[in-house]
Amino acid sequence: MQHDLFSSLDSFQALSVAASALLVRDVAGQYRPAEANEVLLAAQQLLAAQVRGSDLMDSPAVVKDFLRSRLGHLPHEVFAVVHLDAQNRVVDYVEMFRGTVSQTSVYPREVVRDALLRNSCALVLVHNHPLC
Repeated sequence: MQHDLFSSLDSFQALSVAASALLVRDVAGQYRPAEANEVLLAAQQLLAAQVRGSDLMDSPAVVKDFLRSRLGHLPHEVFAVVHLDAQNRVVDYVEMFRGTVSQTSVYPREVVRDALLRNSCALVLVHNHPLC
């Protein structure tokens, strides 16, 4: 009897974990538990949609939080540009150059060209140093 109780508790625990997992639909239309990278990608896309044109970059703390969500998880160096409109709202975030663990190359001509193409009023230039 004791074995039956524990086996039913184990199945109940597995069921509750599965019920709380995030699910994604594959190309065949079947649902499966989401992998960690899929959850992070969906969260980044949601943040980008919410931030684009709506959030005001009006303090260093707001900029820091925005960039931490974009760059904090990266294992390599990146040079990125946050394009802003005349009211300092985010127009776009672009990772322009990707490097290795310890270096990245930046081409100023490309940064200026991209800013002119996007008609940006202001830029936040960003470079991270990943933890090894």
